[in-house]
Amino acid sequence: MGDFSLDLRAVEDHIEEEEDGEGSSRVELGRLDGTTPDEEWIETVESGAVLVLNVEGDVNELAAGFARDVKDAGGELVHFRGFLLVAPSGVRIDTDRLG
Repeated sequence: MGDFSLDLRAVEDHIEEEEDGEGSSRVELGRLDGTTPDEEWIETVESGAVLVLNVEGDVNELAAGFARDVKDAGGELVHFRGFLLVAPSGVRIDTDRLG
């Protein structure tokens, strides 16, 4: 049998991060109606959350202040049936079954 090493400290650090909420996934529901500052949406996505926003108005106008920042950071945005889904980098929104 070959030698291998296990860094238990690294494993403990990873577990502590997940227990603190960092590195854990969450979905946040909200309304996209122009009342929430764009910076707040950006911070939420940068923290790792997926946003599901009920669009109340023109999606292009309402998302203009944060969509480019999300995309530039590697995130994705999909408008679907009156909702805007916004995912951070590393989370793929699979639309294959729609078409």
